[in-house]
Amino acid sequence: MMNVRLSNDKIYKGSLLLVNAQYPIQDFEEDRMIPVTEEANEIRLKREAVYILRLLFERIHCLDSIVPVSAYRSAREQTEIYETSLQDNGEEFTRKFVALPYHSEHQTGLAIDLGLKKEEMDFIRPDFPYEGICHRFRKAAPHYGFIERYPKGREQVTGIAHEPWHFRYVGYPHSEIMDVKGLTLEEYIAYVRQFPYDGSHLKWEKDGHEMEIFYVPASKTGDTRIRLPQNVCYQVSGNNIDGFIVTIRR
Repeated sequence: MMNVRLSNDKIYKGSLLLVNAQYPIQDFEEDRMIPVTEEANEIRLKREAVYILRLLFERIHCLDSIVPVSAYRSAREQTEIYETSLQDNGEEFTRKFVALPYHSEHQTGLAIDLGLKKEEMDFIRPDFPYEGICHRFRKAAPHYGFIERYPKGREQVTGIAHEPWHFRYVGYPHSEIMDVKGLTLEEYIAYVRQFPYDGSHLKWEKDGHEMEIFYVPASKTGDTRIRLPQNVCYQVSGNNIDGFIVTIRR
């Protein structure tokens, strides 16, 4: 077995951060953002999300029909968008479709709004229908680490209106588990708590590869320490609340 130390500041880093009205973003890594495409140099995401998104675009051949509309936003940019929407669209609309600064997934660098390529694009609500190439993207996304973050009928859970254009990188296999079980990110974070480090772990098998997932609460007296099997690949993500989600790949 090998000893692994989880620094408690890492609670606020990783692909499974839950950022919403209740849990604001705590960590900012603007230097890790890179352009989503060469054509949209100003639209950026975290490096790991960009590589997977580009791969997904290539696999379904959608580079000429789906375009990135908005991705990483600084606190200043999110504030400007929120205030402009209040003036242009009113409070009710803004509360439904625009998150408050520090409570927006766009500040994580893991979320992107996509739109069907048109001459005129709506920046707040781009067209991304449930048919054609957009439907193909939506179906393929969970196999590559992306989820449709705000599905219809789950507004009471997410606190955001249905946004068919908004996708979030959470990493694989978490995206596929959420898709199969019909879970939002809020629900998935709660679901993984049922599989603690010192108890039964969540198992996911695909194409002969077994993955093991469990939750580790952060220590209140210092850094958190766990033991993992030797010679396994593992990833750790904070949940932005109180602990870590560990994924072992065998």
